[in-house]
Amino acid sequence: MLKKKKIEVYALGEHISMSADKARRVIDQIRGRSYEEALMILELMPYRACYPILKLVYSAAANASYNMGSNETNLVISKAEVNKGTTMKKLKPRARGRSFPIKRSTCHITIVMKDISLDNEYGEMSSLKKMRWKKKSTAMTYCDILGTTQGHHSLWFSQPKNYSEGLQEDKKIRDCIKNYVQKNMRTSSGIKGIARIEIQKRIDLIQVIIFI
Repeated sequence: MLKKKKIEVYALGEHISMSADKARRVIDQIRGRSYEEALMILELMPYRACYPILKLVYSAAANASYNMGSNETNLVISKAEVNKGTTMKKLKPRARGRSFPIKRSTCHITIVMKDISLDNEYGEMSSLKKMRWKKKSTAMTYCDILGTTQGHHSLWFSQPKNYSEGLQEDKKIRDCIKNYVQKNMRTSSGIKGIARIEIQKRIDLIQVIIFI
């Protein structure tokens, strides 16, 4: 009997000093996301719960790399849940010898990551999906008049000190694509303009999507 290969790892944080409701609103945003997308969301959200959740995401990715030898670009958060923990009760001294009760709520956070390259079912489902092409419209669009519009769409994660370098790199990529289209493709294929250029950067991959 063949043993099923392990494709999931998890990281568990217990007794985190935070209410379950405050942690759950952040967990709901990263459930089902890839590793890179989860890092970007947690870095930009202005909630105190993002820091302990970010540490758990890093820990789960390290477990996947050590136990299964997985690449970080293939990791997906398949399960993320928050459970209510114990409530710590304290007394705060008040005036005239009285005291005021304080209740400190805690929670337990679980992050489960899956390696999609090891999941056969994921590969079969993705192969069944077919591309659907929309019918080309003959109406005049903004890109016919203006050339390239809304060229600022980017999806990548960077440290604050490297942010300006990433923007300059995106601008060079867009300028190179626009010059190539204007010189070579307009006369041969009849393309009048580009609606949008979207740049997605991962750890070891840069993907450029051109909307015509």
